[in-house]
Amino acid sequence: MDKKFKIGLIRVLTTEDQEVLQAHGRQIMEYFPSLEVETKCIPDQYEGIHSPELGEIAIPKIVATAKSFQDVDMIIVSCADDPGVAQIREAIPGIPVTGGGETTVALALKYGDKIGVLGITDYAPQAYMRMIPDKIILGKPDRVNSTLDLMTPEGKKNVIETGLKLKEQGARVIALACTGLATIGIAKDLEKATGLPVIDPVLAEGLFAYFESIRKQ
Repeated sequence: MDKKFKIGLIRVLTTEDQEVLQAHGRQIMEYFPSLEVETKCIPDQYEGIHSPELGEIAIPKIVATAKSFQDVDMIIVSCADDPGVAQIREAIPGIPVTGGGETTVALALKYGDKIGVLGITDYAPQAYMRMIPDKIILGKPDRVNSTLDLMTPEGKKNVIETGLKLKEQGARVIALACTGLATIGIAKDLEKATGLPVIDPVLAEGLFAYFESIRKQ
């Protein structure tokens, strides 16, 4: 491909830390070198989205951020709750738009009908409830209430413990329900600890973007 397929990626966690901001785009470009990712974060959302109320506050910011991209071939909302995805599709017709939720669920279904949903809320994200309402085994790590809590040794340990509990409850696959779990690179550790396939939402987003890039050739 002569010209790289360009993605406008939206982070719903406000951060000035370039390492954190660029983490998802960097991961996608590492896995899929033919993709180019430009990342922006929404303003004034320093704890990201970890409640329905914060999601509602974020949606207009997400749509405005999507509209601010120039010359992109696709838009990704890098959040497992897919906030603003439907609204962006309405606001910017003709461009593929996806999020971390629907892409993760689509891949998880490949591995069975008992899906361990591991996130930072005591409810499953919207896409999970829409697509697999009767297949969910929900798990939330102790003392993890926002993306920031994942970036601690205790947070990481509690995530692994939750993965093991989901396996005990019969999960055949673990679908991560927070892109912050991708930021800390937990999928491989979870796979090693549980022996189950683990779907990383950022990798899932990238895979769907790669499919779009091939489709558009």
